Amino acid sequence: MRSSGKRICQSIHQKYPGLPILMVLEEGSDPATRTDADVALVLPFTLQKLLNRIRPLLPNDDEDVMKVGPLELNTEQRWVRLRNRQAQLTPRLVILLKALMERPGEVIERSDLFRLVWDTAYIGDTRTLDVHISWLRQAVEDDPRHPKLIKTVRGYGYRLDVEASANPETRPLKPVEAPAVDLSPETHN
Repeated sequence: MRSSGKRICQSIHQKYPGLPILMVLEEGSDPATRTDADVALVLPFTLQKLLNRIRPLLPNDDEDVMKVGPLELNTEQRWVRLRNRQAQLTPRLVILLKALMERPGEVIERSDLFRLVWDTAYIGDTRTLDVHISWLRQAVEDDPRHPKLIKTVRGYGYRLDVEASANPETRPLKPVEAPAVDLSPETHN
């Protein structure tokens, strides 16, 4: 009896939800056809590539992992994950992304980011921050030239935009409610 990899993956996911699946494909295969596998590797591949693909699938110590919306940041191992894509970050980029993730939806002033990330009040060379934001966008954005997550607020700073519904652990921004005012004619004599 012959079965497709897609059917096998669906069966495994149905029986063991949350169990990651790594699929090894023969040489010349298209990894885009791996539907329902978490990771697909095309033969031949190196041991390092295998380890790099397995590592994100392993359970980890959640105290080092920060989750906001679809973003996950491991501050100890210095990686960021957005859905199934993962990238290594420099220590400075980890600090920068952590600062943005601690205040999702809020605009953080450039001077505050300089103070947090570089431990300085000097903001004479603003290109340093712009370049680091650009590198961060390359790591997390689908299209870094048209960012959806890390937004620039011209003349002010940067903001991390995440969907509050993407992750139940994300704190939604509380709406500001105006106090109720009674405008009925009988109370205004």
